[in-house]
Amino acid sequence: MTAAQRERADLSALLGELGPEAPTLCGGWSARDLLAHLVLRETRLDAAPGILVPALAGYTKRVQAQLAARDWPDLLEQFRSGPPLLSPYRLADAQVNAMEFFVHHEDVRRAQADWQPRVLPPEAQDGLWRRLRLISRIGYRQSPVGVVLQREDGGASMTAKRGPRTVTLAAQPGELVLHAFGRDAVRVETRGEAEDVAAVLSLERSF
Repeated sequence: MTAAQRERADLSALLGELGPEAPTLCGGWSARDLLAHLVLRETRLDAAPGILVPALAGYTKRVQAQLAARDWPDLLEQFRSGPPLLSPYRLADAQVNAMEFFVHHEDVRRAQADWQPRVLPPEAQDGLWRRLRLISRIGYRQSPVGVVLQREDGGASMTAKRGPRTVTLAAQPGELVLHAFGRDAVRVETRGEAEDVAAVLSLERSF
């Protein structure tokens, strides 16, 4: 089972357990809204570009609302079953879905009381670390100071942003991925001058 397949299965199980009205960390979305987003992304290629392109966002929002209005068990089963046979997401599932599903799985988990970080297998952490370089450059692009990300489990590091001074964020790769994606419900150790750390932690880390 790939990391993407494992995250899909585990996220599906959690959504089934919590139900459609459960909160998430995604900008006010309920579990129903988040699930509609995931189904749209894989099945409505006509509407998916609006996820990233503001000029097309209105159409995407309307399609997502239509999906969210569907029967919850049917919508959940569609996501659990994976993308349609001819969808490019089926061919590239391992490459394009592992990090997406990890982040949204944590969006659901960490919106609940008393959450704790999951213990991920080393290969899953390694996969998230490999994908972190690109997203970190986007997430920290507006930082007024340099940002270095460091693995607390192995000491490897990468530069996300160069600047006159440097803030280091040290954590497991999964925590660093979530922080780069704009999530604050993370366990990250910070090193640097207090004002620089505050500037990095308060960044609008959006995509």
